[in-house]
Amino acid sequence: MPPNKDSLAKVALVTSPAIGDSLLSMTVAHNLRRSGSAVTVFGPHVHALRRWFPGIDIQPGLSPDGAGLALEAFGTVIQLHDHRPLPDFTGLHPRAMVLEDLCRMRSPKSMATRLTEFCRNGLGLVDAEKHNGLQPPAGLAHRLHASRVVIHPAASTPDKCWLPARFIALASRLRDEGFDPQFIVGPAERPQWEPLLRAQGLGLPDLGGLDNVAAWVFESGWFIGNDSGIGHLASNLHVPTLSLFMRQGGARTWRPDWGPGQVLIGSAGIPTGRLKEKLWKYVLTPGRVARAFARLRGQETVQAAGLPGITLLR
Repeated sequence: MPPNKDSLAKVALVTSPAIGDSLLSMTVAHNLRRSGSAVTVFGPHVHALRRWFPGIDIQPGLSPDGAGLALEAFGTVIQLHDHRPLPDFTGLHPRAMVLEDLCRMRSPKSMATRLTEFCRNGLGLVDAEKHNGLQPPAGLAHRLHASRVVIHPAASTPDKCWLPARFIALASRLRDEGFDPQFIVGPAERPQWEPLLRAQGLGLPDLGGLDNVAAWVFESGWFIGNDSGIGHLASNLHVPTLSLFMRQGGARTWRPDWGPGQVLIGSAGIPTGRLKEKLWKYVLTPGRVARAFARLRGQETVQAAGLPGITLLR
């Protein structure tokens, strides 16, 4: 049964330490706000992007020690995962909701769709939409730099990352085709990538905080990257996105699913799970990724003509 209306009058949403999870969770905040709930969001990444979510109360992340007191004023509190950012979350509030089961359920639907359906069926918001309320600030031009390809070679864990040398080979190939490939990485990854990219004459802009990253991606033409939060951000900004995934199961759940996109499964054809994890990044070639990027460009042409696009999972 959905919560009663009174318990949804004032809702707190506690977002994940991960960028992608945070953007996905904002689907819940957006639809609650549309239904008339007063929503407060707690989380560092969404707080960094607060000017992209106008009209909603967004606060920095909560500390475990002070969370219980901070959440007392809310009728319902919601967190995506059962262990982060706040452990023992259901013990902090009598009407705490953890959405971990949505992440673990066996379904071909993306998390963006699952969270939308949770809003409809779990919260009783019958007109919920697959949108999280993100809006570009004034003064930005969508895909202004049409030939710029954002390449994001990092991810939350090393097993999700394609080989650096192959990202560089792909970027060189795209440059030869007339594109402007530009890499983006976090501060911790810059020492690894700066000498590699400098040697090849490839760009690595220092963009600063997540707000600046979002603005720069918004004005870029294309995005290619690993399974990562920046891929979700690009999709959320409706920049055509090519995402490299280790496995098809993970891609079904966690694929970026707002804007136009393609998903490429690196382990296709590898027989067992352990081998998939070990070999996918070696089996996936720059040529195969370049062909998937060509399909993405073809899909964009089809959609611009008003015909339905197709997301390929292979």
